[in-house]
Parts: sequence; structure tokens; C-alpha cells
Amino acid sequence: MFPVFHRAAPAAFAALFAMTAAGQTTNAVPLASPPLPDMGVSLLRVLGALAVVLAVFLGGVWLLRNWQRLVIQRGRVPGLNVLEVRSLGGRHALYVIGYQQERFLIATSPAGVNLVSHLQTPGEEAANTAAAAPAASFAQTLTRMLKSK
Repeated sequence: MFPVFHRAAPAAFAALFAMTAAGQTTNAVPLASPPLPDMGVSLLRVLGALAVVLAVFLGGVWLLRNWQRLVIQRGRVPGLNVLEVRSLGGRHALYVIGYQQERFLIATSPAGVNLVSHLQTPGEEAANTAAAAPAASFAQTLTRMLKSK
């Protein structure tokens, strides 16, 4: 097998060289490169792809941080709510917290969280105003609690 190949190979190369020298075409790849695409179109495609990648990334970050908003709780009303917040300056604040049918006045500071007062529920306020003098306002309750300490 090898002796036949050694004899046929030079003849095949000679025939190929003769065809290319005579101007006949072969299945060789032309050396001229195709024209380049327009620069504006290429830039638009790159910027569009970047915008899509950034939108997917930012959408994933938003979804990760806010997934609890999207979870359907099947009609369950949250039991714990922050009803009102007042900043007292610095890192001090007062919170009115509602839990089920109760309300609490809570103070926060760098030292911690303290229960200031158990507030009347909205139903109790209506019963007290109808029966007796008007209910104490938030400022009056706060003043009374601060004086008692």
C-alpha cells in the first residue's frame, strides 16, 4: 500500500500544480475577507445585549429583596403592624405598634427598646369617649408617662 502511495503522490501534486498554474479553480478558500458589518449596527447590538443583561440582573436583585411582597398570604391579615413612627432626633424614636387587637407605645434608643405604655384599642377609645371625658391625646399620654418615671 505504501509503495503505491509514494508513486502516486508526486503525480497528484504535479497535476494540482498544473491546474492552478493554468488558472483553473479548485475548492480552495479565497483569500479576500468578507466586508465588515457596519460599526453603528454592531455597537447597537452590543449595547442592547448589555441592557438586557443588566435588566435581568437588576430584576433578580429586586425579586430577591422583595419576594415577600409577591407571596400571596391567602387572605391572612398580618398580626403585627407599625401604625405610627415619630423620630425624636438622633437615633431615638417612638413607635405605635399594633398586634391583633392591642396597641403599644414603644421607644427605641441606642441603649435598646423599651415599652412605654399599653395604649387603648380603637374599640375601647370609642366606648370611653361616649361614657366619659374625651380620651387623652398622644401628646398627653406621652407627657403623663414621662412624668410618672
